[in-house]
Amino acid sequence: MPTIRSSADLRNSYNEISTFCHDYSEPVFITKNGKGDLAVMSIEAYEQLIGRYELYGMLQEGLSDVNEGKTRPFSETMSDLRNRHNR
Repeated sequence: MPTIRSSADLRNSYNEISTFCHDYSEPVFITKNGKGDLAVMSIEAYEQLIGRYELYGMLQEGLSDVNEGKTRPFSETMSDLRNRHNR
């Protein structure tokens, strides 16, 4: 269940909200005038989230390459990598 707090709580209870975000690695949703306004999270949780999005993007790119036939045999790729490493 998401944690929802008001903008007044953010202003008045910043340390408590910050501690929650760090302890539970999940966002706190902030409302303004009763409506959703912000999502607040720790830097660590944000970096982990961004890392996942980047990974998903790379995986999607790879799947697209496979669907378009842009692949090479594994042995050929490994041979190229060994050659680069030995230079």
